[in-house]
Amino acid sequence: MKSICRVNLSLCIAVLAFGTIGASAFGQESLRERADRIHREAFVLDTHSDTTPKFEELDWDFSVRHEEGHMDLPRLREGMFDAVFWSIYMGRTEGDGTAIKTAVRRMDSVHELVRKYPDDLLLATTAEDIRRASKEGKIACLMGIEGGHIIENELAALRTLFRLGARYMTLTHSFNTPWADASGVGGSVAGEHGGLTAYGEEIIAEMNRLGMMVDISHVADDTFWDAVRVSTAPVIASHSSVRALADHPRNMSDEMLKALAKNGGVIQINFYNAYIDQVLVEQQMALQPRIAEATEKFKDKPQLLWQERRRIYSEMDMARTNGSVVVDHIEHVIKVAGADHVGLGADFDGVPATPNGLEDCSKIIYITEELLRRGHSEETVKKVLGGNLLRVMEEVERVAAGE
Repeated sequence: MKSICRVNLSLCIAVLAFGTIGASAFGQESLRERADRIHREAFVLDTHSDTTPKFEELDWDFSVRHEEGHMDLPRLREGMFDAVFWSIYMGRTEGDGTAIKTAVRRMDSVHELVRKYPDDLLLATTAEDIRRASKEGKIACLMGIEGGHIIENELAALRTLFRLGARYMTLTHSFNTPWADASGVGGSVAGEHGGLTAYGEEIIAEMNRLGMMVDISHVADDTFWDAVRVSTAPVIASHSSVRALADHPRNMSDEMLKALAKNGGVIQINFYNAYIDQVLVEQQMALQPRIAEATEKFKDKPQLLWQERRRIYSEMDMARTNGSVVVDHIEHVIKVAGADHVGLGADFDGVPATPNGLEDCSKIIYITEELLRRGHSEETVKKVLGGNLLRVMEEVERVAAGE
């Protein structure tokens, strides 16, 4: 009897060894090997990175791997990225030209980054540019304007920023513009317009004409419904998540997800712990009175305000969320809207914390592996990693071309 047990034990050990290290020798991929292959074959892109201000810092080197932050060239290479949309953002301004001037300087820093690293980066303005960059082994650099306040009510500014390379504009940030209502960040903002004004609709029409993607992250629900009604091209949510799993005004309801699918658009899932984990959503909401106080105190000192916000938010238990929660949000969109309407917009370097397992952009293969572990097809995984966004971008370009 003992000898039979020993034989059975030996067989078990052999089977385990075959499954973990021997499968590839017999032409079968392990889960990690399969994930690695699919990740390399896919277009891997992120529609929202806030690393951009660092490009203007003289003592920050993009080519060096940093211990802090979420993105740099070595970690993008480790994550096998094909494209990144660099966010062009600054806080609320007085409408005196400051926002436009800052946006131009920030966009110039992206152009300069590409100039400095021509062997690694390619400035992209079309979906075809992204495909070309991938073929050449380069990372496509695109730009998105985060907040309609940045154009300062000028269609001329919108057109100029498009010519400089901006390929989406988020209609609002965390505050209302004179032509669109926002969702807020830590809590809902009181609406002023009931969604879009007539001028807001004109702005969307001009974005459609140009071939600039309409981004509805950060907007109020009424603004979302107006945007999908008015836009003749698919819209995107460049860095949002789903409200059914985390009830935050920044996130999208199931009804909105279905409308987004009908529109042909895509939601790019945000990785911020306090947008995807319900417990942390509630903690963040509780901190809003202190955030509001800090915002008023440092309204003329944006760097000090950023530091104070991070200090306040550091009191939250950010380490508790796992990367699997991000995949929960992806799966929910697939269930409600379909696999053609979800992608990745992590908000790297724009948020205080991301989940365990997705600490920075080098770890993005976690998404691929976890989706495969849950039984999703290679086709679905490739759509999530970037295929869906490429499809939307191409459709926006066709609308602009009058096709």
